Parts: sequence; C-alpha cells; structure tokens
Amino acid sequence: MLKRPLGKTGLQLGPIGFGAFKIGRNAKIKYPRPYDLPSDDEVASLLDGLIDLGINHFDTAPAYGISEQRLGNWFRQRDVPAVVSTKVGESFENGDSRYVFDEESVRASVANSLRLLRREVLDMVLIHTPHDDVKILKETPVVETLQSLKDAGDIRAIGLSGKTPAAAAMAFDWADLLMVEFNAEDSSHAAVIEEAARREIGVLVKKGLASGHLPADQAIPFVLNQSGVTSLVVGGLNLKHMADNLRIAEAALSQESL
Repeated sequence: MLKRPLGKTGLQLGPIGFGAFKIGRNAKIKYPRPYDLPSDDEVASLLDGLIDLGINHFDTAPAYGISEQRLGNWFRQRDVPAVVSTKVGESFENGDSRYVFDEESVRASVANSLRLLRREVLDMVLIHTPHDDVKILKETPVVETLQSLKDAGDIRAIGLSGKTPAAAAMAFDWADLLMVEFNAEDSSHAAVIEEAARREIGVLVKKGLASGHLPADQAIPFVLNQSGVTSLVVGGLNLKHMADNLRIAEAALSQESL
C-alpha cells in the first residue's frame, strides 16, 4: 500500500489509519448506532486483519477507555510494523470526560501510555482538547511539557488534536503534526491544512465521515484529495468496511495521480 510522508516527522503512513476508539469504549458516543465492545479475541482478529490489509497507523487515546491497553496487549504478542498516535489531556472515567493539562498530569499520562502500549518511544502524542482549545494552549504548560518529553526521547512527534482553526494556527510554531476535523459538511480547517502543508507540518484528518453520517465513497475522496492531508483516521469494528475504505482511498489517490 502506498505510504506518504507525515510532514517532516520521518514517519510514513498509509492513506487510511485505524481509529481505535471502538475497541475500548462504547459509552457517551457520537456514532449513529450503539455497539458492544468486542472480545479480546475479536480485537486481535481485527487488528491482525488491518495489518494484512497494509494499514500501519493506529490512533488511540486515554479517553478511549481500554483502547491503549488492548493495543498494547496485541503488540506484546505481535511483531508488527505499526505507527501509533495517542494523546494527553483528556481521560474518560465513570462515564465522563476529565481534562487536565498541568505538567505533572501530562508527564504521568505519557508514562502511562508508554506502559500500556508497551512502547519504548511514542511515535506521536497529540494534545486532546475540549472546545476552549485556544485557552488551553495559552494558559497551560502542556506544549512546553510535550516539548520536554520529546527532547528527552520519550516522543518522536508532537501535535494538536483540537477543535478550532484558531488553535490549529497557534500550533504552527511548535507542532510536528495536526489532527483536524475535515469533511464535506465541515471544511473550516481547509486554510489550516494548506498552511500546514506549506510549513511541512503533517496533517491527519479525523471525522472525515462525520462519525458515520457521510457515505464513505464520497467522504474519503473529498478528504484525501485535499492537498496537504497525509492520512484519514477511520474507526470501526468491521474489517470488510475497513477494506472497502482502503480500496476507496487507493482509487481516489490513483485518480489524483493521473
């Protein structure tokens, strides 16, 4: 499968990454239909199948319930060429999100992700913000803390998974990558994506299918044909759907290269 560079990080990603939300959490969701959490065997089968398809990027977060733990258990049993992104700032406990961005909490979160994911270095760590993302960047030490952890060798690349174009633009000065919401119903980050590309900052897109509300055959080409986008992160528990998504992505990129 075609791999594309993620900015200047040195990481190469396929056009579709796997969003690991659904393997770890099924409470307080934005998807149109409820779902049961898969068993450990079902998770392993799904992840094995994704690797067989050529998908090499797995996106998780402390806020995704037991997602990090399940990915780490799978990594312990499989020697696979996987690139992993996780996040700091948001956790999900007792049915509610909790946000903390002080230095001690951020360092503890990164240490816990390293432990759960069974990694010596985290490939990517993104700041996971609520809607007041500009305030978070201005008034907390989260950026400086991640920069320190990157300098110490615990993280390869740092960035922002925020809400607003204003916060994304603020991250241009320090981020190696951005994760932005971008789809046919919300193209508010289009100018941010273009400027990130000019600065060689990697761009990952989240919610490209609007949490399952947009058809994949239209939504995926819309995202991947946007100049500056490296990869679209898609969640799901159905391996056939992921294979279909990948075929749509590869077809879109083939048409783009003609």
